[in-house]
Amino acid sequence: MSDIDIDKLHNDKNLKTVFYHDKCDKYDYLVAVGCGAIAGIVDIFLVGAPGDSKLQSWTDTQVDKTVMIFAKTCGWTPRAGKENSVVSAIGFLEKKFPVNYDQRHSGDVGGLFNMSTKNHHMKSLAHSPDVIGLFFSILNQFTSTSSFLSNGQLITIQTDTYELHGHNFISKLFCGVANWFGHIMSDIAGSSGASGRGSGVVIPFFELFQLCDFGSLQVGKDRNTLSTVATKVFQEGYDARFGLTMAIPVVLCDLSIKLVWALKHYFYHKKPLSECIPTKKHDDLRVMLIIGDGTLCLMDGADAAIRSGGNWVNFFLRLNIVAWFRLVSLVFREVCIRLGISFPLQKQLDAYIRINEALALYLSQLEQIDFERFEEETGQYNKMLVLMENTNSEEELYDLLKNEYTSLGFQLPYKGDFDNFMQDSSSVLEFK
Repeated sequence: MSDIDIDKLHNDKNLKTVFYHDKCDKYDYLVAVGCGAIAGIVDIFLVGAPGDSKLQSWTDTQVDKTVMIFAKTCGWTPRAGKENSVVSAIGFLEKKFPVNYDQRHSGDVGGLFNMSTKNHHMKSLAHSPDVIGLFFSILNQFTSTSSFLSNGQLITIQTDTYELHGHNFISKLFCGVANWFGHIMSDIAGSSGASGRGSGVVIPFFELFQLCDFGSLQVGKDRNTLSTVATKVFQEGYDARFGLTMAIPVVLCDLSIKLVWALKHYFYHKKPLSECIPTKKHDDLRVMLIIGDGTLCLMDGADAAIRSGGNWVNFFLRLNIVAWFRLVSLVFREVCIRLGISFPLQKQLDAYIRINEALALYLSQLEQIDFERFEEETGQYNKMLVLMENTNSEEELYDLLKNEYTSLGFQLPYKGDFDNFMQDSSSVLEFK
């Protein structure tokens, strides 16, 4: 469908109710700030920093359960008394999904850079649970290499070769992806030999901070670059498990705002239930989400700055990076919408959404038609067409049409013989 057609569809007066340009009132602002403040309180007092977080143990437990469930699906059969042992499950997965890029300290990489068991999951790019980690995992497995980021530099070393199963490239590629995911699951809850909580994997894309080898940030009596600070933060437990903990107030803020918005539109504005579903097409809802998440980030940033005591590691440990990423993404999306910037894929998706809404509207109108009566009438017409096709002369066709006309209860518009009637210049056809 062309852009002109899409614009016509958008301007269709029958579809005006589908598109919204709602504005926030004072109550919307109060709700957004209130929900953001509640989420901020949860973030300050229940999330906090790794090690003193009240919610961290709960999220760690959920991750442990997930790892054990995944291990059982892969064939883990724990011995008696080890059914709830995540260490046993991790050990099984480490053996089930071995990889060639699992170097753990500086000695394993020939002393090229400083690395320990506490930070090797961050320095090894293939250990990242994102598209970057997947790319380098496949690359390392197929080329028998291992790739690291350290001090802003990409370092690649040669490793032992692990034979990938499969008889062709596609099957070996599938095996490589399975190895990457399985090994991530073996590391996400720490290693089997770790004491205490152990070092998990990084929050997606957090490893890119190692490229930021600049700045002079105060850490105790020393000054470190941003990449060094990020590595120290990860070593203190700022991993993907804690990322799930940080996501709790963010989800709480979003869901509470959307719930209040939906209830207001349904009960106060008397909107149909189908129009009370929170989506990004509602201007007021998007603004409320930005304000709510902005309030959460403001409280989070103030708490981190006050409690850090000027130490940048402590500051980042208390900073909710998930909330800040959410805020940046919401603002960026709103700027794109206000400026009319639309990526080709999103533009096409919007077109399909509008087409679907138009079809749904017209379908609701079609459902109001009396189909039984429609089928009865069309059935009579179809019988008439069959009889007309089987006529062999004009006389038969004339008699057929005349009989059908009278059978429907209509009065003939002429009297006597049709030919004589039409030859009379004073005759007039009267349809009644």
